Amino acid sequence: MSLDARVRLSRGAIEVDVALRAEPGQVIGVLGPNGGGKTTAVLALAGVLAIAEGHVRVDGRLWDDGRHALPPEQRTVGLMLADSLLFPHLSALDNVAYGPRSRGVDRQRARLRARDELDRVGLGDRASSHPRELSSGQQARVALARALATDPSLLLLDEPLAALDPDTRARTRSDLATRLTAYGGVTVLVTHDPLDALTLADHLVFVEGGRVTQSGTPAEVLGEPRSPYVATVVGLNLYAGEGDSQGHVTTDGGGVVVTTSPTEGRVWATIPPSAVSVHLHQPEGSPRNTWPLTVASVTVQGQSARVGLVGALPLTAEVTLESVTALGLQVGQQVWAAVKATEVRTYPR
Repeated sequence: MSLDARVRLSRGAIEVDVALRAEPGQVIGVLGPNGGGKTTAVLALAGVLAIAEGHVRVDGRLWDDGRHALPPEQRTVGLMLADSLLFPHLSALDNVAYGPRSRGVDRQRARLRARDELDRVGLGDRASSHPRELSSGQQARVALARALATDPSLLLLDEPLAALDPDTRARTRSDLATRLTAYGGVTVLVTHDPLDALTLADHLVFVEGGRVTQSGTPAEVLGEPRSPYVATVVGLNLYAGEGDSQGHVTTDGGGVVVTTSPTEGRVWATIPPSAVSVHLHQPEGSPRNTWPLTVASVTVQGQSARVGLVGALPLTAEVTLESVTALGLQVGQQVWAAVKATEVRTYPR
C-alpha cells in the first residue's frame, strides 16, 4: 500500500505544492510552522480539499488528478486528529465499530473488529466505557483504534498527541509507536513536536510556506539541516555563508566562524548549543571562535538552560543551571561565547 502524491492547491493566501512518497509500512513525519501548509496537504490526501494540479495515488490506484477525484467516502483513509471526536453517548467499543459500520459492515462483524482493535491498543478491558470515563490518553487510543478499524490504506494523523499533557503524551506516544509497527499501510503524521516525529517517523518532510524545504531520514535531517526552522527543530545553530579552504566561514549576517573541516563555496555551518561555552570575560587558550555577545533570553529546561545570545553571530547556548547561577546570567548582560573549531560542521548548500 504505497503512496505517491503531489498536491498543488491554493488555500487562502498560501500556495501549497507538496510531494509525498512512501512505501508500505512507512511513517512520514510532516513538520513545519503554523500556516505552512501541512494540514492543507493532509486534507487534500483525504479528499476533503480538492487539488488544482498534481496527483494522489495509493497502492497504484489514482484517487485524484486535479480533474477527477474520488470523494472522501470512497478513499480507504483513516483519520485521527488532536481532538479525538469520540461520540459521548457510545461506548469505546461502539465508537470503534462506527468506522466499519459506516462502510457497510454488519453490526456483529463491526463489533468483533472493534474489540480486536481495542485489544491491540491495550484497551480491551475498557470496551464498555464511555469517553467521559476514559483518560485523555485512553481516548486518543480509542480514536486510533477507530481509524484503523476500517483497514485503511492510508492513515492520516494530524497532531494526534497535541492535546495531551506531557506524561500522558509520552505513554500514548509509546503505544502509538507499537501499534504503527504492526500497520501495513502508509502513515502520514503531522506534528509540531520533534520528539513525536523522531520517535514515530522513519522519514521526515518539512513544509514551510507551502513548499517542501527539506526531506530525508531523521539521521539525515539531524546531521544536515537546511533551513533555520529545521535547525530549530533539531536543536542546532545554523548559518548560511561562504567557506574558504582555510576553514573560515563568513556568514550572510557578517560573522566569521572557524572550522577544522573546511567546505569551500556556499555552505551551511552548524554549531550544537551544548558546544557553546559562556564566559564573563574573553576566554584565553584554545578556542578559535570567540565573540562578545548580549544575553537575550534564559530558558530553563529541566537541569539545563538554553541561553539566547545576540550580536555579531547570534547563538543559542545550552549550559547547566549551576553555570547560570555562577555567571549570574540575565537578559541584557554582556558576555563572551566560545566554540572550539572542531565543534563546527560545514556542508554544501
